[in-house]
Amino acid sequence: MKDNQYAYMNAALYTALIALILLAPLYVYTVYIKNIHEIQNELFLKQQSSLIISAMEEYDETRESYFEFPRFKRVQSGLYNLNFEPIFTLIDAPMEHFASGYHIDDTDYAYLIVALPPYRYFDADYLIVGNPLSYAPVYQKVMTILLSIVVVVFFLSIFFLNRFALPFKRVNEKLDNFIKDSMHEINTPLSIINVNIDLFNLKNPKNKYLQRIKAATKTLSNIYNDMDYLIKNQQIVFEYQDIDASAFVRERILYFDEVAAMKGIAISADVEDGITLHFNTTQLQRIIDNNISNAIKYSYEESKIEVTLKRVDAQCALIFKDYGFGIEDTNKIFDRYYREETGKGGFGIGLNIVKSIMEETGIELSVQSTPKEGSTFIYTFPASLLKS
Repeated sequence: MKDNQYAYMNAALYTALIALILLAPLYVYTVYIKNIHEIQNELFLKQQSSLIISAMEEYDETRESYFEFPRFKRVQSGLYNLNFEPIFTLIDAPMEHFASGYHIDDTDYAYLIVALPPYRYFDADYLIVGNPLSYAPVYQKVMTILLSIVVVVFFLSIFFLNRFALPFKRVNEKLDNFIKDSMHEINTPLSIINVNIDLFNLKNPKNKYLQRIKAATKTLSNIYNDMDYLIKNQQIVFEYQDIDASAFVRERILYFDEVAAMKGIAISADVEDGITLHFNTTQLQRIIDNNISNAIKYSYEESKIEVTLKRVDAQCALIFKDYGFGIEDTNKIFDRYYREETGKGGFGIGLNIVKSIMEETGIELSVQSTPKEGSTFIYTFPASLLKS
């Protein structure tokens, strides 16, 4: 995982944790703000009721032929008798409470009931002033606070995570450079050993000790290629090209013949001719080499390995079958550094590389394994990768 992705992921997790912790105090704060909002609305309605009463006080029926009841944009009001029957009203909403004071119905309609002196204001006994009570400003304020905290915590988390990780990044960079230099230094002597063994075998009878040395160098070369792929995987784009998969599979089987021979294992090939894949040679080699290498490593001596390449409908199947120790847990074998048989060597990165290639290219895999009997890996290449 890249450093930036790691920082963002952990910053998001930490921010989510902070947000969860803040839910309880924010709930209390929301209730508190809603109460304040209701009190402010009550004061507002009292002010509006005072304006209406003042207007009725100023009305002089000897000078004015009619009284124009005050109307407000945000408030509805009306005059009611003792039975709360309207004498004149602009209120459309049904009311649930019939007593002096401030009330809020279940529909969030707020209203203030004011008792009036009898026979003074158009024979009305009550003045009611109401308005729809909206909590939208409250929720908007709370959400603004929450989002502000989340944003600040998120960016502070990224900043501090990057600061804390800086020494480790520098160590990793040095380690990566060391591994790259070491890989380069390892490849050169391996190539020299292989070339010189081949030259010796051309001029002299084959020597079993040299054959063992060459088999060992091929095993080291496979590990080298895995490490090289891991280093370059995030840095380069693997170009696709048309590959004669039939010839390529035969070539890789031939490459591992000497390694298999050290355990008396025979590799049989059932390869259909004329199969062409639109694929990357490096990635195809990693799939084949790691499966053959693992099959040799976990097979019994004097057994066999079967490699099959064939068309299946519009797709292509690449099958590796061994008669060895088998696999206890087929779900874990693709985890990096996981090894069921720790005594067999290796780093546990080969099948993890294969898994990453499968996810990138859409290859499907079926694993069938029986402990102490062997395993079968069936890779199905989609029709999009198979050239007709």
